[in-house]
Amino acid sequence: MTAAAALVPLTERVPVLAAPCRLHPSVYSIEAAVIDWTRRTGLRPDPGADFHRMAARAFAEFDTGAASLFAQWLTWLFLLDDELDEAGGDYPRLFDGHGEHPLESSFAELWRRTSAGMSDEWRLRFATNLQRQHDACRTQAGNRRRGRTPTLSEYPALRRGTVGPFLFDLVEPCLGVEVPPELQAGWAWQTLVESCGDVTAWCNDVASLPKERGDGHNLVVVACAELGLGEPEAVAWVLDRVAERCAEMSDAARRLPLDGLDPGTAREVSKVACAYLGAPRAHLDWLLESARYA
Repeated sequence: MTAAAALVPLTERVPVLAAPCRLHPSVYSIEAAVIDWTRRTGLRPDPGADFHRMAARAFAEFDTGAASLFAQWLTWLFLLDDELDEAGGDYPRLFDGHGEHPLESSFAELWRRTSAGMSDEWRLRFATNLQRQHDACRTQAGNRRRGRTPTLSEYPALRRGTVGPFLFDLVEPCLGVEVPPELQAGWAWQTLVESCGDVTAWCNDVASLPKERGDGHNLVVVACAELGLGEPEAVAWVLDRVAERCAEMSDAARRLPLDGLDPGTAREVSKVACAYLGAPRAHLDWLLESARYA
């Protein structure tokens, strides 16, 4: 039994996690697109990680191109995460366009395809969130060098950075949509996005616990250290926090001020919001089946 199996009880207590995500009907085409892209760019994804299946679940209701692009970005993000762990937080040069490392050159290729047609505002938002990850990874690396475990009050914001906040910006270009800036700035949208990120990150912490017991950058480990809990109790505590955050995510989605938008824009924004609402269950299904956490 994998550590991810501890997440299964959430499907019986959290409505948004109750129903399994169906796989995209073109899942094998999505897989082929990722394989072809990694070969062209020189990347070496983790065998059996099957990032394309997470994208195929998260974008099951959308076209193959959207799911394939997101799967390529997922593959890139997880390889970046592994690289940062090995390099102690040294971040590749990404936006200068001259990097020789496969992570740098593949980013440039993805960025050209993804940012085409997107506004300057979206590009700045993406770059800002990429910088957030850079800063969070540097902080995490510094903590590891000093043997420091973050506090429970510090951890959520730090984890929102390391989880790859720019990933949530990618839903828009994948679907050919831009969420209006005034909606982006509102409480409901920010809560929807942040809670989606928290749920996926904290579930990932539970699944990756066996390899992170000696690392203070895992919510279960932080709860053990600060609350004095044993590991089973700390896992249960994290599941309670996940359930609470899922409820906040659903509440924020219901409170989105869509009435103030024209009908066409409201429909497009709803597509993005639905992708966020479906992401935690798509991620959970992937955690349960991926060899990365076996």
